[in-house]
Amino acid sequence: MTNAACVSWATRVTDETGPEPIHAFELSRRLTGPNRYFAGTAVVLTALGPQADSATAHEAWAWRVKALCARLGWADPAPFAHRHGQGTVLAFAAATEVLLTATEINEWAWERATAALGALGVQGFDAAQLEVDDPQAVAGHFAEQAAAERSPPLMRLKAAAAAHGLPVIEDDGTLTLGAGRGSASYPRAALPLPMDVPWASLHDVPTVLVTGSNGKTTTSRLLAAMTRAAGLTPGLCSTEGIVIGERLVDRGDYAGPAGARAVLRHREVDVAVLETARGGILRRGLAVTRADAAVVTNASADHLGEYGIASVEDIAEAKLVVAHALASSRGTLVLNAGDAVLMAVAARTPHAVAARRALFARDHAHPALVMHRAAGGATCAAQDGRLCCVWAGESIDLGEVNTMPLTLGGAAVYNLENIAAAVLAAAAAGLPWAAIRAALVAFGAASLDNAGRLERWQHRGATVLVDYAHNPDGLAQLLAVAQALKPQRLCLLLGQAGNRDDAAIAELAQTAAAAKPDHTVVKELPRMLRGRSLGDVPALLTRALLAAGVPAERIEQHPDEEGAARALLAAARPGDVIVLPIHTSAVRTALAALLAEGAQAAPPA
Repeated sequence: MTNAACVSWATRVTDETGPEPIHAFELSRRLTGPNRYFAGTAVVLTALGPQADSATAHEAWAWRVKALCARLGWADPAPFAHRHGQGTVLAFAAATEVLLTATEINEWAWERATAALGALGVQGFDAAQLEVDDPQAVAGHFAEQAAAERSPPLMRLKAAAAAHGLPVIEDDGTLTLGAGRGSASYPRAALPLPMDVPWASLHDVPTVLVTGSNGKTTTSRLLAAMTRAAGLTPGLCSTEGIVIGERLVDRGDYAGPAGARAVLRHREVDVAVLETARGGILRRGLAVTRADAAVVTNASADHLGEYGIASVEDIAEAKLVVAHALASSRGTLVLNAGDAVLMAVAARTPHAVAARRALFARDHAHPALVMHRAAGGATCAAQDGRLCCVWAGESIDLGEVNTMPLTLGGAAVYNLENIAAAVLAAAAAGLPWAAIRAALVAFGAASLDNAGRLERWQHRGATVLVDYAHNPDGLAQLLAVAQALKPQRLCLLLGQAGNRDDAAIAELAQTAAAAKPDHTVVKELPRMLRGRSLGDVPALLTRALLAAGVPAERIEQHPDEEGAARALLAAARPGDVIVLPIHTSAVRTALAALLAEGAQAAPPA
């Protein structure tokens, strides 16, 4: 490294008009809550360039981060380089009030490390060789930036909230003290003095996080129904929108931090049910730092290749981030004992190991449940056709499984797991057993109780199943339900968003082919190409169907989702089962109107 290179960086951080090196990173961002790498807030970037995978460059980056943070008087940042199939992620821990400054430190440290090693031709990292690149040269700039970023009024309010035992919900524009019905929100630009806050009226509300590859929305909606049955107002955020009580207040994908904050700030909410998707966890971390329960329904191979996720184990690790929110409240981690990968990852994940657990499965006699009960733990599963929950040492009979509408008379076996997970989470949130029972025998009786999740309709003598099933596991479960209904013909809509790799798209088609459908319409999703060209995904799906033995005459293609679904419905015959995995909520709404017109939703099985 030359002095000129050092001057270039000094110019960058002291003179906004000076030259700036070509970026050696992308996706530099704040993790504003517990995340995959740390229990608290942090910053992360994805390394680019020829040294992105170099252990020597990672050491040089970590040295600069640690040295500069020490000069600034910050806590140990514990810099961490995570190498995966798509590249390398560089992360370090930083306090909430200086995260913007920390993102720039992360960028500075990586760019300087790669520039220095490139100039010196260093093969192995040696800090002594790089002393010329002294972080003290830029420490003053970053100290000034951190001082400007810190907000003493904000820090005083957060300290006061902690003294009152209250949660704090914050983003760039708003600070909220307390939660739900017991909350008060203030613009960050006009914060009150601690003495002016109505502390006596503020409180927390029971909070449940629900994550997993499949079943999140069904489990969350059932929890909201249990809350309503208890005479309380649930606040629910999910991939479908934000619902307060029974009122949809905002439509869209709100399974990330923005949805969680919206629910927790709503002054009508008695219980918060927060669907918590993988994407939000990986992009920003959790929006909450405490919860009464956190559910992980399962982990399956979906979204591989995004944000450092390369395997099902990575998916499970990302989902288990929700366990961080249980530490301060001694909350309950609700896990699917039947998911071997999830349980194995949970067994080696410190924050999951430390959490109090409740386990669910399909069978009360599952060995993991038997062992957990023997140790005094809570479980929920089916026993002799009835749902049995063991909680606080007491066995609670919750009724016949096949009479619960979500199971479709026992055809939807997988929904037993979602039901059992919701029961355990509801118990952890303090909901009464009477309310839990009431919801179990009622929720799902109407097709639109659980819109887009195993909706069941009658159309021209055929049974129509509408579901989100967007990955191989979800589709396999949906097709198993269809086959349990003993169709005269099985008709299927098939499509996929473009952000899956070729192998994942082929696997979806192979799952479909295994069910031996009599008629498959392959749909295009023009608004979900995500980097692919029109026709790419339908072509991949069709080739995989043919390779799996589906006759060409049983396959057709259609250029849009709604048209494809309507084509299947128009060809319906009595005795058919028509399976419609729908990706788009607007299309699902249009189809629901069509199916409801002149027809009644199918009665519970």
